[in-house]
Amino acid sequence: MDKRRFLAAATLGAAALPSLAQSPEAKPGPRRAGNGPTLLTLTGAIGKSNRGALDPALDQLMVKQKLSFDKAFTFDHRALMQLPARTIEPTLEYDAKPHRLSGPLLADVLRAAGVVLQDRNRVLLRAIDGYAPGMTTAELQRFRPIIATHLDGQPLPLGGLGPLWAVHDADRIPELAAKPLGDRFALCPWGLYHIEVALAPA
Repeated sequence: MDKRRFLAAATLGAAALPSLAQSPEAKPGPRRAGNGPTLLTLTGAIGKSNRGALDPALDQLMVKQKLSFDKAFTFDHRALMQLPARTIEPTLEYDAKPHRLSGPLLADVLRAAGVVLQDRNRVLLRAIDGYAPGMTTAELQRFRPIIATHLDGQPLPLGGLGPLWAVHDADRIPELAAKPLGDRFALCPWGLYHIEVALAPA
């Protein structure tokens, strides 16, 4: 996805470091799934929550991307790893080579947050650079994307394609495999950090 760019490294560092290190005197953060820093936040039409509303002072990246919510369900790396993993092996647009990607199905992540998908749901997958493709329930069921945590057996790094990547096995989905390699992953944001479950008007 040539049109996508990461934020400047300094901006990323400023946003990421406070969540990765906590002084002994720091007050505990919002209750959430797991004990490590939050990697993924789900908002919108969710059935469970383990943290409260957007904090205008401390949720700086979300504020800059104009998010708003009164509750959320969050995952750290450990919580994601506790979900059943699936491995796919698509040919990636970046080097035109197949790679093994593994992680839980997006559908399982949604279910863990109490999401009950309906035909008129739309799932917005937001990356740290603000790229946010929308996926319909039908596309989610047809493409079966995973939230990849590992590439070729190694954790996806921040500054690369991680730490999370919503991605599908494009080689094995006929309607995607028929497209040029560079057009197969438009619904697959790397650097994923937020998912919004929207309910379209009836």
